[in-house]
This record gives sequence, C-alpha cells and structure tokens, in this order.
Amino acid sequence: MIDDAVVELSPGFTAVTGETGAGKTMVVTSLGLLLGGRADPALVRIGAGKAVVEGRITVPDDATVAVRAEEAGAELDDGALLISRTVSAEGRSRAHLGGRSVPVGVLAELADELVAVHGQTDQQGLLKQQRQRQALDRYAGDAVAGPLAKYAEAYKRLRAVAAELDEITTRARERAQEADMLRYGLDEIAAVEPRAGEDVELAEEAERLGHAEALASAAAVAHAGLAGNPEDPEGVDAGTLVAGAQRALDAVRSHDPALAALADRIGEIGILLRDAAGDLAGYADDLDADPLRLAAVEERRAALTGLTRKYGEDIASVLAWAENGAARLTELDGDDERIGELTAERDALRTELGGLAQALTDARTEAAERFAAAVTAELASLAMPHARVSFDIRQTEDPEGVEVGGRAVAYGPAGADEVELLLAPHPGAPPRPIAKGASGGELSRVMLAVEVVFAGTDPVPTYLFDEVDAGVGGKAAVEIGRRLARLAKTAQVVVVTHLPQVAAFADRQLLVEKTNDGSVTRSGVKVLEGEDRVRELSRMLAGQEDSETARAHAEELLATARADA
Repeated sequence: MIDDAVVELSPGFTAVTGETGAGKTMVVTSLGLLLGGRADPALVRIGAGKAVVEGRITVPDDATVAVRAEEAGAELDDGALLISRTVSAEGRSRAHLGGRSVPVGVLAELADELVAVHGQTDQQGLLKQQRQRQALDRYAGDAVAGPLAKYAEAYKRLRAVAAELDEITTRARERAQEADMLRYGLDEIAAVEPRAGEDVELAEEAERLGHAEALASAAAVAHAGLAGNPEDPEGVDAGTLVAGAQRALDAVRSHDPALAALADRIGEIGILLRDAAGDLAGYADDLDADPLRLAAVEERRAALTGLTRKYGEDIASVLAWAENGAARLTELDGDDERIGELTAERDALRTELGGLAQALTDARTEAAERFAAAVTAELASLAMPHARVSFDIRQTEDPEGVEVGGRAVAYGPAGADEVELLLAPHPGAPPRPIAKGASGGELSRVMLAVEVVFAGTDPVPTYLFDEVDAGVGGKAAVEIGRRLARLAKTAQVVVVTHLPQVAAFADRQLLVEKTNDGSVTRSGVKVLEGEDRVRELSRMLAGQEDSETARAHAEELLATARADA
C-alpha cells in the first residue's frame, strides 16, 4: 500500500493514526523487517520488483549493538547505524548493516537490544501459561537465570541417561541375540586364525603349484639358451656368443676409446646373462611340484573363503570385522554393569534436579511478589485502581517426578513450576486467570502494565505498540495515553492507535492516509501539526473532521495532555 514514504520517529512519544486499512500496520511491518522479521513476498506491491526498507538508528558507541555491528563488519555513521532490507517479489531477501551485507539473523540478534515490539498477538500470547512463566523469569533476571541454566544442563543429561538406560533394558533380548552372533563369528574366525595378507600369498602359491611342470620346462629352456646344454657341447648359447664378441673387441680396444666403451657394455651384458642363468637354475631347483602341498594350499584357501563370504570381501576386512565385533561384544557383555552405572547416575541427577527445581520455585515466588505488586501499581495508573494482580505458582504431583518440597512432582525443561497470572479486577472478586477474568480492555491494560514494569528492569531504547489499546475507551484510554507519555520520558515510544485519547498525549502524531488514483491504492505518511492534528483527532473522536463539538473535544484532549506533561 505504501508506494514511498519517509517516517521520522522523534524522541519521546510518537502516535501513528489513520483510517482502518490505510496502512498503519505497514509501518510496524517495516520496522519488523529491519529487525530481522520474516520476508513475505506479499509485502511487495503488485507490479513492483521489490520492496525496500531503510532505517537510521542512533546507538551509543559503547552499546552492545555497536559492538556486535562492528563484529559483523558494519560501520557507524556519525553515531547512527544504517540498516536496510530488500524483499523481492519472488521472496528473496537481502540485509545490509552499516554498509555491509549481513545475514538476516544478525539483524534479529540486534533486535532485542534496539526495539521491543508488542501487538495484539502478544496479548494473546500472554494468555498462555508458558508465556506467563517466561515473563516472570525475564523479570526475575539472574535470580532465575542462574539456577535455570544449571537445571537445563542437568535436565538434558538426565534425558540422555534415561534414554540410554531405556534402550539397554528394553532391548535386552535383541542385545543378547547380537552378542551370541558376535561370539559365534569371533569363534569361527579364531578357529581359522587368518593372517593379514594370507589370502593373497596363498593365491599366488596355488597359481605357481598348479603350473609347476610348465614353469620348470620354461626355466630349463631359458637356462639352456643363456648358458648352454651340457648334453649338447656343440650347441651355441647366448653366453658363449656374448663372450666371443667381447674378446673380439678387447683385442682392438686400445686403438679407439669408443670401441672400448662398447666392449665394456658388452662385458656388462655378459655379467647380466650369467646372473640370469644362475637365477634360472636356482628357480628350477626350488620349484616345488608336490601335489600334496597344492592340496594343502587349496584346503587353506577354502577355509579363508568361508570367512570372506560371511565377514568381509578379503581377509583384511575379516580381521577388521573381528576387531570391531570384539569391541562391541565387550560393550554388550558390560550391559549389567552399565545398567548399574546409569541407574545410579539417573538417581543422582533426579536428586540434583529436585534441588534446582526448588531453587527455581523459591526465586520465582520471590520475584512473583515483586512483579505482581509492580504491575498492580501500574494498573492503578491505568484506570484500574482496585485491580490486583498475583501469580499462582504450583506443582502437579507425579510419582515418577522429582522431589520438591517433600513431594514427587512433574517436571519439564524449565523446572517443576506451573505459573499462572491471576487478576482480581475489583474488590471482592476472586483472582482468576487473566484468560478468564479479564475483558479485552483490561487485558490491554495488563499487557501495557507488564511492559512498563519490564521497562524499569530490562530497558530498551524503543518501544513499539501496535493497537494494544484495542477494546479500551473513555477514562481508561486517557490513562493509557498518560502512562505511555510517562514511559516516553525514558524511552522512545511508538504507538499505532485508533484512540484519540491516546494520540493526544503524543509528542508527535503521524497520519497514514490513503488515496486512490483508480488503479492502485497509495498511502503516505505525514506529520500532523496545529490545525491538521485537531482535524485528525476530531475524525478519530466523531468521524467528522469539521464538527465543532468534536473539535472542541479534540482541543480539550490536547490541552489535558499538555498540562499533564
């Protein structure tokens, strides 16, 4: 809806107003994108290629945000951090921080330090007990964070120990069968006693023994060719011919160095021939043609093949299987001992968790009293002077749980406590869960009171409220505006609102207005001052900008707000 707009959020209290559907929430959405929110391609105007949001945020040089930004490679611009986010029509998203492209997750990391965003969805979240417990823990600070971290670590270890113990005990039969199979295999391998590489050696020996006659005949022929045949003294052999060639050259070698060199090379050939002939004679003598040895080799190879069919493609793999199997068998055989160790560790962890859960309960109980008192005091400033807020911190008994306060109670990853925020809206009314005991307007004020209390213990520079005043009107709306103005004295507060009573207390009022050119809706944002602001408040009050009565009421609201400041 917003084609192009620049929004300057001043220090103090800024109210964003406008007709329903004008695009006020798009301002909130834009800030959400700058703070690492989900990039939805539906945010891109139809026909446009992308949507772009850019922001300039002032941060102290020594702030955590500045340090983290510098770690990401960003640079501050005169004490300000420039952030931009681009969303394409296809849904792709890019983020830049201080002139440097960064992952969107970096923006999300900085968000908690920069802006606290709250809308009507946060009110619904506050109805959930888990969110109420988280709110209390956040308020308690280190008093809960310390023991909660230790508890979470012990809880994680207990889950792992319990899972392993359950796996061992419930799969006892399968593990026993696995152990029997391993023992059988290891016994079979041990009976054969294979050596590493033995299968290769035996394959070579079997090949040699199987062709012993052919090998012996070939060696004899080769030997005769090199050294001569004793039974044929007239035969010519290579050794004799080479020796004759060497003698011929030696006779004239002194006349030409080149010929002498050739004579030396032929002499080397003669030496090689004699060595080869000797090796051939030795080979023939050593060649074993014993059929009994061949049978023994084949029998051994058959035994090794029986192992490789079951335990590996070769003997090396078989030996590796045996090594791993022995280690696994040791582990399985140690189940009884391991069960005892795990049981002892489980019991010790449950005892430790019980102590930590008790510490969490004590810390939450103490913080709950302070938190409830502070929220109750804030509600008095929000036209709920007789309302009382309290916390119900309880545990559910569970025989399988941990011991807290002498009882076995159920427990979870955040302790054993069930935390519920209760509201008694007026004297005599019993405290009831806020989901049941608070109207929409009361819930809005409780939410605002909770945030104001948080602002005193966990402050952030900017608070953004998106229509958290829904369902509120009259005097309560005036008090909400007054309280937001007070909060704005210590922080920047931005409120998207439909209530003129709230907008009147703002230091600056922004109007999001919609025009229609016949083809596409366009919205713009402008600062309201003087007469324009009176007209907008009149519209919000009565729907009639020019109504004298509405104008008088608007001027009265502005005067009341200025007097309160």
